[in-house]
Amino acid sequence: MAPDRFIPIAEEIDMIIPIGQWVLEQALAQLAEWREKGAKGLRMAVNLSAHQLRKDTIVLDIINVLAKHKLPKGALELEITESVAMQYPEQNAKLLAELRQHGIELAIDDFGTGYSSLSYLKLLPLDRLKLDRSFVKDIESDPNDAAISAATISMAHELGLTVVAEGVENEAQLVLLSGMGCDLVQGYYFSKPLAAEDCSRFIERNF
Repeated sequence: MAPDRFIPIAEEIDMIIPIGQWVLEQALAQLAEWREKGAKGLRMAVNLSAHQLRKDTIVLDIINVLAKHKLPKGALELEITESVAMQYPEQNAKLLAELRQHGIELAIDDFGTGYSSLSYLKLLPLDRLKLDRSFVKDIESDPNDAAISAATISMAHELGLTVVAEGVENEAQLVLLSGMGCDLVQGYYFSKPLAAEDCSRFIERNF
């Protein structure tokens, strides 16, 4: 089942916080295992929901899981969507700054799909911006998507952020994004989602 089907239901019935905590635990346990096997520079990105951001103990919860698995600063990246970040921008800016003080990297996910205020966005202590796949999928044929992608990458760099393009599925997209100065890319061009065991083999071959 796709996340966009079950996550709204989990949020509606107040299950998203325990699910989110379980995901964090599982993800960091797996990261610790991979790092022990030699992938020392590997880090894990985990999404946070709006409900988790409003939890009073969220910072302590995250720090405790990192400590439990003996993971250093820079091992975890938290991703929040643009729309979630903008719900309570000043409050979220303080929370994200506290997380960043503990060595947790921060990314805005699905950038360009919400209705954010750039004046608020610049206040958030971010490390990374993720260019939404809706702009990437037609970047070869749609000049508007190409222009938006190039402008977003340029703006992010001016703000001192690295850029990850989502949904890269072919070499032409990769070449175009590289030419625009995009820092990182992800998508089916490299691999479809993998189970942990298969991902371990992928890491061994490519890391």
